[in-house]
Amino acid sequence: MTNLLPGVSSQQASVPNRLKMNYLSTGEKSYPVLVLIHGNVSSSLFWQDLMLEFSRTHFVVAPDLRGFGESETVKVDATRGVRDHSDDLAALLMELQINKADFVGWSMGAGVVMQLAIDKPEIVRSMTLSAPISPYGFGGTDLKGNLLNPDASGTGGAAANPEFVKALASMDRTDNPNGPLSVMRQFYVANPPALNHESIYLESMLSTKTGESNYPGNSTSSEHWPGFAPGDIGVLNSMSPKFFNTSAITKISNKPPVLWIRGDKDAIVNDASFFDLNTLGAHGIVPGWPGAEVAPSQQMVTQMRNVLNEYQENNGSYREVVLTDCGHSPHLEKPAEFARELRTVL
Repeated sequence: MTNLLPGVSSQQASVPNRLKMNYLSTGEKSYPVLVLIHGNVSSSLFWQDLMLEFSRTHFVVAPDLRGFGESETVKVDATRGVRDHSDDLAALLMELQINKADFVGWSMGAGVVMQLAIDKPEIVRSMTLSAPISPYGFGGTDLKGNLLNPDASGTGGAAANPEFVKALASMDRTDNPNGPLSVMRQFYVANPPALNHESIYLESMLSTKTGESNYPGNSTSSEHWPGFAPGDIGVLNSMSPKFFNTSAITKISNKPPVLWIRGDKDAIVNDASFFDLNTLGAHGIVPGWPGAEVAPSQQMVTQMRNVLNEYQENNGSYREVVLTDCGHSPHLEKPAEFARELRTVL
């Protein structure tokens, strides 16, 4: 596998009755286990610096989710939310004879970690949620997580920019304003010149398999603005609030400690995200917006905080860390601060 930093190794595992999964690893297998889960339109390659940072104290495993990186592309059943990913992860850990681990999830990967904690809490020693997706999915909900429309209109596969999808599919490495390089520089980070290994991260983004069964997924029509609703397969549909809801972390019996870490300049996950169709409508970018009473922006950060407050009230514990001058990728943009905060959980 190319694009590996010295000290990071890549392996393939055949997960019985599921798929072939690629994963990166560092450290000795006798060490405590730290598992890192990447976000959407990325792969395990985004974790390499952090893996090396913890290689002296932990056996670090960073898998590629299905349809990303070097893992096999298998249809994502969006009606299960992100359970296809969390079940893949649990099966991989069983194959590697890992019974318990600390977990870090970034963006969509944080949703995968939350779902794993709900379904298999015995595996999870701690959860670090980095720039996490809201516990109520992406878009289309009020503050309490209720659907704005019963079909979750404006969320799912059709919410992706078709020009971005086309650029991914064509392996566009130029500075096309709709291409992955520009998206990384504009939305993944707040200070692009400070980003190490940009070319590796670009290749990681380009490893995303496009199509209805993976990214972005299919869609259906809707009588509600903006005229589409989520389909039943694919990555973006799996994060639609029609299917995704991890607020049940507040009800698990043995609650692992939670570190919630985010950047103050996150352009993707915030209380008025420009990846939310309702925000785009409010700014006139998507025509026909029916107004804030019908289609308000999703308050993603506030939803996360409310759920974690309930988690704490139910005998759990969490800590929120906000990194200044940081965007959607805290582990890349503020690596020393991120590692220090992670060590407090481990």
